[in-house]
Amino acid sequence: MLAVLGQLRSEHYGYTLRKALADSGLEIEESTLYPLLRRLETQGLLVSEWREEDKRNKRFYRLSDEGTVILSRLVEEWRSLGESLDRILREVRV
Repeated sequence: MLAVLGQLRSEHYGYTLRKALADSGLEIEESTLYPLLRRLETQGLLVSEWREEDKRNKRFYRLSDEGTVILSRLVEEWRSLGESLDRILREVRV
């Protein structure tokens, strides 16, 4: 969810979103992505609109104002968790 919200700081439709995530190293199946997008929109974190592009109707998604606030909170929590894990694992030898 965090990666999807982060990527939707700029507008995407499903395919370009999936490709952008994959290009960043996060492969997401369509069967996972589209239900997630619908759920995030239902929760008010995304807004979407249908538009015609290349003679096809495509649904474009972007963060809502509430989604932007939630993304900031989640990023703070993620960074705090990462710092905690770094402290815990600092002395682990692999």
